[in-house]
Amino acid sequence: MNLRHRLTAVVVAGLLTATALAGRQATAQQIDEPAWQPGTPPLSTPWTDDVSPSNALPEYPRPQLTRSKWQNLNGLWEFAPAAAGEAAPIGKTLAERVLVPYPIESALSGIQRHEDRMWYRRTFTVPSGWQGQRLVLHFGAVDYDAKVWVNGRQVATHRGGYDGFDVDVTNVLRRSGPQELIVWAEDLTDETFQPIGKQREVGDRGIFYQGSSGIWRTVWMEPVNTSAIDRLQLTPDLATSTLRITADTSGPVGLDVEATAYDGRKVVGTVRGKAGTELRVPIPNPKLWSPDNPFLYDLKVRLIDRGRTVDQVGSYSGMRSVGKLKGADGKLRLALNGKILFNLSTLDQGFWPDGLNTAPTDEALRFDLEQHKVLGFNTVRKHIKVEPDRWFYHADRLGLMVWQDMPSSKTDAMPEPWRAQFKAELHEMIEEHKSFTSITAWVPFNEGWGEWDLAETGRIADSVKAQDPSRLVNAHSGMNCCNSKGDSGRGDMIDHHAYLGPATSSPAGDRVAVDGEHGGFGLKTADHMWFGDGFAYEMTPDQATLTRRYVENQRDVLRSANTCGISGSVYTQITDVEGELNGFFTYDRQIPKMDFAQVRAVNESIITGADGTGTSGPPPPAGTPGADGIHFYPLDGTTEDAVGNNDATLQGGATFAEGKNGQGVALNGSSQFIDTGAQLLDTSGNYTATAWVKLNKADGSFQTVVSQDGDRDSAFFLQYSGQDQRFAMSFPGQRALAPTKPNPNQWYHLTGVRDAAKGELRLYVDGELAATKSACSLDATSTGNTVIGRAKFGGNSVDYLDGTVDQVHLFDRALGPEEVRSLYASGR
Repeated sequence: MNLRHRLTAVVVAGLLTATALAGRQATAQQIDEPAWQPGTPPLSTPWTDDVSPSNALPEYPRPQLTRSKWQNLNGLWEFAPAAAGEAAPIGKTLAERVLVPYPIESALSGIQRHEDRMWYRRTFTVPSGWQGQRLVLHFGAVDYDAKVWVNGRQVATHRGGYDGFDVDVTNVLRRSGPQELIVWAEDLTDETFQPIGKQREVGDRGIFYQGSSGIWRTVWMEPVNTSAIDRLQLTPDLATSTLRITADTSGPVGLDVEATAYDGRKVVGTVRGKAGTELRVPIPNPKLWSPDNPFLYDLKVRLIDRGRTVDQVGSYSGMRSVGKLKGADGKLRLALNGKILFNLSTLDQGFWPDGLNTAPTDEALRFDLEQHKVLGFNTVRKHIKVEPDRWFYHADRLGLMVWQDMPSSKTDAMPEPWRAQFKAELHEMIEEHKSFTSITAWVPFNEGWGEWDLAETGRIADSVKAQDPSRLVNAHSGMNCCNSKGDSGRGDMIDHHAYLGPATSSPAGDRVAVDGEHGGFGLKTADHMWFGDGFAYEMTPDQATLTRRYVENQRDVLRSANTCGISGSVYTQITDVEGELNGFFTYDRQIPKMDFAQVRAVNESIITGADGTGTSGPPPPAGTPGADGIHFYPLDGTTEDAVGNNDATLQGGATFAEGKNGQGVALNGSSQFIDTGAQLLDTSGNYTATAWVKLNKADGSFQTVVSQDGDRDSAFFLQYSGQDQRFAMSFPGQRALAPTKPNPNQWYHLTGVRDAAKGELRLYVDGELAATKSACSLDATSTGNTVIGRAKFGGNSVDYLDGTVDQVHLFDRALGPEEVRSLYASGR
């Protein structure tokens, strides 16, 4: 479904009369009274004071389809709140002044408050040089529902806050003089399930931010002929050394199109054929676009009617391919131009303290992308927001790959009336942006926000791939997190989020593994915080510590890449945003928060070192043979280690009770556990933990049977997962889950296996394999104690066992199925 369409005021378009007025980028009539004043933002950026009614985003807004004649309608408009069902204020002056295109909640708009419904009004005149042509108004984006009137006639309606729409107003224009333009907008933000991304009507001081309503991208107009080029679809094809191009046109059908590609002033290739059909421009020996060399070919496209050029536009494109390749280690990885290339990204939210959804200036819009290059990143994940076309133009020119998210609705499952709208806006987003060279991946869902059905998530991913086979599809970033319904098995990526991380997932089948979000280290910066305070996933006291923690974390990214096989990572985030203080810059972009030289050095080491050449290290040792393992706690009235030399102790008043085989230890689920007093397992290699366990209850609480403490979290958890109400062998965020819920007051034999060579976790229940989970651990520094009956998570002791445990074995090798079956049969 194509939401962006040419909306025509009447059925048959007329032509502009010769009595209209002229000029290229002419200054449209502005409203003088009452005076406009910008609001005072909580924070000001370096560009806040550069904004005025005379220069509100004056740049050409559509860089991939350019014409010489156009007029910007940004600037001062009249403004008023609106009531539901209220008639358009035709011919009436509105009381307030708003600076378009800054959303009304922003300081730069001059309004700086939210309204559910609103009116915009202004007048414009038509340049005299545009006679004999049609007049098209372009709205970059209006959040969320919009209606448009020109000279008292309603000419358009549109739904969608992140895509644009056009309207042909030729036949409602007056013959001369001022033309009245009125826009109505309604934005209920999080009162509905409309796609909103991180917007909320009121920011929550957490991970959601102040919403943006009304007109928030450039409004402009241009003259076009009866026959005109409306859109270019551009797809590079390295296999044939051609640029595939389709010119979508309006007016009579059957006209010819001629497209010419240039390297500077040199003609590279030309093709001619019918409009609306796919043509191929030859690009011999193409110069490939990449982050290191973002070369772009210029394009000129003509629409020809019986030998006469009736329209001509300019454009550009890069030649590159996006795909997947196996490295020397056999793991599937992301590739660009037929070579493995690690996608090193930040999470880019795209919010501004002065303009909210809208960057104050084009220089500001470009700044964040430029800093990605300074910091050594080659990718940007545009997080549940869609930017104006000029943002993608800057990414194309700077050489940054883009993972483009679909803006989510609220975090709850989307109800039926909104699902079709979400899908329509998703496909329109792709349609409008699929010619930008920088975009390499589409991301329909984030962490399950709005997700309503796992099978439907897979179908949506398939539909995106069918719409654009030239790019990768990340069906669900953070499929392991939050509101996610799990892994649909579709798309090109297995994307896990891990704070602090990084994620340690591995490629499987025809899907690469990526870390869609990690990091989030924070630092408070006095006088540069939106709320005067804030949070991060881990706060640090100073710049040196923040930089050190970032470098350590990125070194783990490199280890995860070479050990586990992730081929992309997304660090949170490029700037602070409102309550989040985990940026490279403060929210106002005034203060760098890390030592950028160290950041760039470690980032470059990842891009050059994470190439799949098989640097994961030697295989783990074979381990100690024997049926009892390296430590064995029979728990028959004593906590003696029957095999090793690490006798345990009862903690919190734990007592002996009837066990599976003789006695065991009864634990109360709140404070009691068994402490072995030492690190008994090397969690960087293979290991196995087994125990008999009887639960007193099987509800929504987590209960851990055996674990080993790490600095922050347990290195592993042999547990009952309360979230899933099943037994599991787990790493943080990854669980090999038994298929059924256990019964309270029944003995079970649990075996948790870590097979480092295969990169997987295995869970056995009563001697039989119950679950396998692909998992790769980086925890080679777990020096905490091995414990029975509790775990550690987030630095705290948690998940105490409410039940009885018996016959605990620890092995320094990965037991095979026959060994597990034999151990279960022995009752030990």
